[in-house]
Amino acid sequence: MQAPKEKKYTEGKLISALVSLALPIILANVLQTAYQLIDTFWLGRLGANAVAAVSVSFPILFLILSLGAGLTLAGTVLVSQHKGANNQKMVNSASSQTVFVVFCISVLLAIVGYFAAGPLMKLIGAGPEIYSDSVDYFKVSSLGFVFLFMFFVFQSLMRGIGNVMLPVYVVLVTVLLNLVLDPLFIYGFGPVPGFGVAGAAVASVITQGLSAIAGIYVMWKGKHGIQIHFSEMKWDLPWAKKLFQLGLPSSMEQSARALGMTMMVVLVTSFGSETVAAYGVGARMLSFVIVPALGLAIATTTLVGQNVGARKLKRAEKTGFLSIKVAFIGLTAIGILLFVFAEDLVRFFVPNEPKVIEDGALFIKIMGPSFGFLGVQQVINGTFNGAGFTKASMFISFLNLWVIRFPVGYYLAYHTDLAHVGIYWAFPISNWVSAIVAFIYFKTGYWRKRIEVGKA
Repeated sequence: MQAPKEKKYTEGKLISALVSLALPIILANVLQTAYQLIDTFWLGRLGANAVAAVSVSFPILFLILSLGAGLTLAGTVLVSQHKGANNQKMVNSASSQTVFVVFCISVLLAIVGYFAAGPLMKLIGAGPEIYSDSVDYFKVSSLGFVFLFMFFVFQSLMRGIGNVMLPVYVVLVTVLLNLVLDPLFIYGFGPVPGFGVAGAAVASVITQGLSAIAGIYVMWKGKHGIQIHFSEMKWDLPWAKKLFQLGLPSSMEQSARALGMTMMVVLVTSFGSETVAAYGVGARMLSFVIVPALGLAIATTTLVGQNVGARKLKRAEKTGFLSIKVAFIGLTAIGILLFVFAEDLVRFFVPNEPKVIEDGALFIKIMGPSFGFLGVQQVINGTFNGAGFTKASMFISFLNLWVIRFPVGYYLAYHTDLAHVGIYWAFPISNWVSAIVAFIYFKTGYWRKRIEVGKA
């Protein structure tokens, strides 16, 4: 029963390997996104200000998480390459070191996040009507950083060896639990007091804690392809340097993405809480759409990583081309569906806010046609990451968010008659341009040449 879960993906049909990896990863990501959607559903019953409070704090939360999340990707890359080279000892050693380093970073970020909540919400421009709720939500969420990071490490390492179903089972249980705990802590029931907006964060921290404990226990027992050893959880400077060399570009990439999201929220906040709420719902839809793109990208990282470890570079390159085709066709279809049902989707989350419904639907309709290009960019990044060329992914993401999206959004919002709608248009424009640039760069084959000469 274990072999299919832990097999190497260095032979056989590529489409079968890609699908068997990507679908469970996408399912796990959908379930994780369900945390946010469940929060939005219940908070929407409190009104637009409650949704806006979470929408304002979410990008900063994502920014802080990104500072350490890149290291979990480095763990995926290292473990997948060791798996491809059939070196189980190094698989276990790399896993133990990754758990240790990310744990230390998560503790530091939890402390910083908790005490910096107030200043950060002021910095991003939270209005007086949502400031208190956004700070409370951020503080409670910060307490869960350690748990969240530990589960991310478990998930990333398991994906690196190709064991993609086990994290799905853990996430499924915790999401179902969150479905019950969310309304309980938001509204209260019996002896349990209602915490309002902060209640959504309380529910998430509890479920994140359970998932982290489950993940660490599984890896400690060593029955699913990875066995961590507490004796190896100490600072190994040469290995840590390698982890940071791979992980820091990814951390910077994800941080740049999160900071870009934050700056877009800063642009939106000047147009009032209703616009912030509309943008928040649209952004949640975007986070839902990016799930299959990221799922394909992570599956591509694992496939490319294992084939690079086995020195099958042509197969690694073919994986990239196949992923590009699947991502473009699949996400374009999703974009069309969201375009058609935009109003219904926004109304589901914010049922009693007609202005928010109209504006949020417009945002989704403007973004929809570019989702295929978003998918192309993501899977090309996944190819580069699997090859250990994480700097390329960082540069592409930087181009998307900072060279194109934010400047275009700022210009259209404040220097044309489009006003806040100009911010919406910045999303498809950045997706189109960055996907084209990424594809051209991928076609040059420079990333593969780096591996051939031993520089990746």
